Amino acid sequence: MKVFSISESSIQNHPLRRTAHNNPAAQKKGDSPETSSGAASALTTGSSSTTVTTPVNATSAANTSTSSNSSDKENSHGPIQDRLSKEKENSFGNVKFHQSRINANISKDEESKKAKNEKPQDNNQNDPNKDIDEHDKQQREKKAKGPERDMQEDERAIREEIRKRLGQNANVKIHRLPPFNKKYALYFLLPLVTLTIYLSTLKEDNYLSFQDFKTRYLEKGLVTKLIVINKFGVEAQLIPTAVSDETYTNKNNAPAVAFTIGSVEIFEEQMNQVQDKLGIPISERLPISYEERGSWLNYILPILPTVLLLGGLWYITVKRVGSNVGGAGGANGIFKIGKSKAKLFNQETDVKIKFKDVAGCSESKEEIMEFVKFLQNPSKYEKLGAKIPRGAILSGPPGTGKTLLAKATAGEAGVPFLSVSGSEFVEMFVGVGASRVRDLFKTAREMAPAIIFVDEIDAIGKERGNGKVAGNDERENTLNQLLVEMDGFSSTDHVVVLAGTNRPDVLDKALLRPGRFDRHISIDTPDIEGRKEIFKVHLNKLSLKCDEDIKASKKEIDFNQYQELKFNAVDQLAGRLSALTPGFAGADIANCCNEGALIAARENASSVDIYHFEQAIERVIAGLEKKSRILSPDEKKTVAYHEAGHAICGWFLEFADPLVKVSIIPRGQGALGYAQYLPKDQYLVSKEQFMHRMIMTLGGRVSEELHFETVTSGAADDFKKITQMAQQMVLKLGMSEKIGSLYYASGGENGGFQVHHNYSELTARLIDEEIKRFIDEAYEACTKLLTEKIELVDKVAEEVYAKEVLTREDMIRLVGPRPFPERNDAFDKYIKGTDAFRGKKDEDKPKTDQDESSEEKTE
Repeated sequence: MKVFSISESSIQNHPLRRTAHNNPAAQKKGDSPETSSGAASALTTGSSSTTVTTPVNATSAANTSTSSNSSDKENSHGPIQDRLSKEKENSFGNVKFHQSRINANISKDEESKKAKNEKPQDNNQNDPNKDIDEHDKQQREKKAKGPERDMQEDERAIREEIRKRLGQNANVKIHRLPPFNKKYALYFLLPLVTLTIYLSTLKEDNYLSFQDFKTRYLEKGLVTKLIVINKFGVEAQLIPTAVSDETYTNKNNAPAVAFTIGSVEIFEEQMNQVQDKLGIPISERLPISYEERGSWLNYILPILPTVLLLGGLWYITVKRVGSNVGGAGGANGIFKIGKSKAKLFNQETDVKIKFKDVAGCSESKEEIMEFVKFLQNPSKYEKLGAKIPRGAILSGPPGTGKTLLAKATAGEAGVPFLSVSGSEFVEMFVGVGASRVRDLFKTAREMAPAIIFVDEIDAIGKERGNGKVAGNDERENTLNQLLVEMDGFSSTDHVVVLAGTNRPDVLDKALLRPGRFDRHISIDTPDIEGRKEIFKVHLNKLSLKCDEDIKASKKEIDFNQYQELKFNAVDQLAGRLSALTPGFAGADIANCCNEGALIAARENASSVDIYHFEQAIERVIAGLEKKSRILSPDEKKTVAYHEAGHAICGWFLEFADPLVKVSIIPRGQGALGYAQYLPKDQYLVSKEQFMHRMIMTLGGRVSEELHFETVTSGAADDFKKITQMAQQMVLKLGMSEKIGSLYYASGGENGGFQVHHNYSELTARLIDEEIKRFIDEAYEACTKLLTEKIELVDKVAEEVYAKEVLTREDMIRLVGPRPFPERNDAFDKYIKGTDAFRGKKDEDKPKTDQDESSEEKTE
């Protein structure tokens, strides 16, 4: 929450304040109640004016109407009203002081009037003016309280005007600056005044440069003596006849001139050089003496800045810190470093993301929406005896939509939403993290019902040290404060804590227990239907080619029919793209759509077509196409046979993934070529599937061995993949008969390092043998397969060498249909029968600016 400060003097000198208390026309008899009560006044800034209307107090309006309806009564008591008006006009200072004076004047007038008009008791009872006197007394008492009430109303109007001009909402507090402390101001002003007086008393000498001194006096032989004063200036005593406008009389009553020097050593060296040049013997050279002149301020001035700095720090850390809870690191400290940096979001903020913009995680969205519904309508749950959960933690891989879901919550919560990052609790000062946690929850309780979202909570929520290993005390203190705050406030506070992290395994167990984070919401990478929904969200924001075709083909079409046709076209496009992007998270899908639009703009296309998205998917998967990386014919041939080996193995293995594309175009991330497959959304993998994937991965190296005398380094990444698969099969999945159904953790599961294995050396040797056995079996099977299909390998390699890119349709044309049915439902539904990554013919592509310029050069 932002806080703006205004001084008390600025409020009292504000034009609105002066209008309310200094306008004589507002107190003339016969004015309307609105004018006399100060209901409207103008504030002028530059050439424009802003009118601020303050609410009319009911009591003030009643007093005004009473005053306007009893003019005779006011005339009969004119002196008292005049004094009241004068007191009201001078009520800019201390209100209590003027209040006491007004009350004293009223009492004095009442006593004098009573003494003049004292009559017998029976006459007073029959006096018709008695009721008028009582009413007049009440009226004067009400008017006596008027200045203080008017000042409060005007101050409130000024604050509203400041908020309006700053564009802030009602949650922004405006505080007055603290009163001016004359005592501490004197401590700082006294040295400054002393320094000013000293500088004004210094003698204003006309200092020469050394060059002028040398040419005008030294070389002419007019100098008799040199005196170095305070190591930064030199006084040159001259002969008695060398008097000019530049000279002055020194303490020896002799003419002298002064000049400044950089250092004593350089000055002495310069004097020796000049006198050597003039041929002056050493015995006859000018004597140089050294003196320290000036008052005690010469010794104080060099250390005065240090003293002032230390005094200021002492003032900040001792005086102010002693008066603020938490010190400089507290929430109310002088630096406000202990104050929470959480950002407030509510209905008045510009959060455009809603729950409808979040797709691919419907179950997680329902969990979060339940929190929002509870805060918006708590009675629905409380009447059944249900209690609001204290918090929920959102976990999952990067890019799956954890923060996006929190943004949607802020956009639709209808309650204050405080967002803060876990790293914002970390500061260089001790105790700042815990102080910010306290301030964050204090703010949330004041705004309850409210939601707190802590993004990347693993920055402060990591598991605490167990005593054997040194931990981070400051981070642990912050975590302890967070634990206390989450479990300390009552369930009736209606404050919910949401947190996001992609490392739930490193969080402290005390933080994850029920009562703090009651719900653990896991957001995984979406399946094909989830990716399809995410693509729909992003595709609806783009200008699509299918939409353009619908408008061009059917000019006379009603809106409903157009919407239906567009929905079907977008649905088909989203399904195809979701089938081409297995394993993509929401952030990857958003990046693909954006890259597709950028590619279309680069080609000067009027809309985004399917091949633009396919190029974007290739760029995300394999990296940017390296057009400048030109392979030699031998390297290109080697890469072609390498990729042909992958393609043939995948084509004739039953449990291999469907082939989509083969390319030998160099791309980023060190890939000279690649074969792209479409793995299905699968949660269980059999031993046969592992073996077939290993055989397909080894196809590149085996193809090189069968067609060339030597092998290359192009299969390094393939070896890494098959080794990891074999290790998983032996160590964790129990697929080795010799090792059995055992699980051995790898080094990365023990905090990133491993001191020793949790098995013997004999078992380690056996594990190595089993891993090698699986790889050898895959290698033998791959060699046997490619030897049988060597003619097809040659055919595919020659084709890819010539065209650089082969699609699935090209593979069917070269080697025939795949002998096994596809086991990928997404492939069968969206890809089978079509040409995936087919691109676009050169004659159909719109010409870019580069193409047009190249054509002009050719002409």
